[in-house]
Amino acid sequence: MRARISIFTIFVFFIATSFVAIAQAQQDSPPRSPSIVAMSSGQPDNYNANGAPGGSVEGTVVSSSPDTLVVRTGSDQFQLFTYDNPAFRTKGVVPGARVRVTAGDADENGTRTATNVAVLNPPAGGGANSNGTDGEAPPAPVPVKVHEVENDIRRESRRWDLGFRAGAAFDPELFMFGIQSRMGPIFHPRVFFRPNAEFAFGEVTDLIALNLEGIYQFSSKDRMNNWRPYAGAGPALTFIHQGFSSGRQISFGNFDYETGFNVLFGMRKARTFVELKTSLWSGPAPKLRLIFGYTF
Repeated sequence: MRARISIFTIFVFFIATSFVAIAQAQQDSPPRSPSIVAMSSGQPDNYNANGAPGGSVEGTVVSSSPDTLVVRTGSDQFQLFTYDNPAFRTKGVVPGARVRVTAGDADENGTRTATNVAVLNPPAGGGANSNGTDGEAPPAPVPVKVHEVENDIRRESRRWDLGFRAGAAFDPELFMFGIQSRMGPIFHPRVFFRPNAEFAFGEVTDLIALNLEGIYQFSSKDRMNNWRPYAGAGPALTFIHQGFSSGRQISFGNFDYETGFNVLFGMRKARTFVELKTSLWSGPAPKLRLIFGYTF
């Protein structure tokens, strides 16, 4: 009875914390801020040459990768773009080149999705003068936050990554560890397929679980410094063995197969995550799992 009360208390606390984090992330999100950082003087460049909001932005390329593009505008504002389609990235988009980027409105993190990139002028002097013009004062340095967010976007844009996990299961009480992979995004920029394998053992129960889970990553104003909540679900293929024995002899012939369905809530910060998961319709499988993990 005490174990069930503890499980219920942990579950309610974690769910409440997750919903508070989600609500805070939504409240902290600025309304379509057009610049990822506005660390120089002046107003953000949220108007194009015709005075219309959004639209195209002209500036000098500061850095470029297959997934991101950082452009410095004439007022020393730094705008971070991602690509809606890799085909939009042209060969001439290199540091020092002057470009015109057509993009949609900024998301809650200030990042805009580029739909077209046109090179107006190649780098002057091989890119030595990144300002693209002669006789002007050196441009403002790129804020550290731009690099941090850019690296975070590059890491999240990877189609595949690998990680490990460990934690405890309750009812029955087990120690568990495992590996996981994250693939995506699929269907939506915040939806990922995250299969994982878990191995658990306790005094009476041994468990091997193959979980085919999908997760939805909620947004957050600050990608680097905030814990970002996520939720997910998926089928669980579980092999369970229960019994007392003097020695452990792991053999699939001793395991019973159960099919269940997992529901989970978690919090992620950079490469670290903590997760709470419950299994439905899975017989003697643990009712609750508290998991900590790290992704590479």
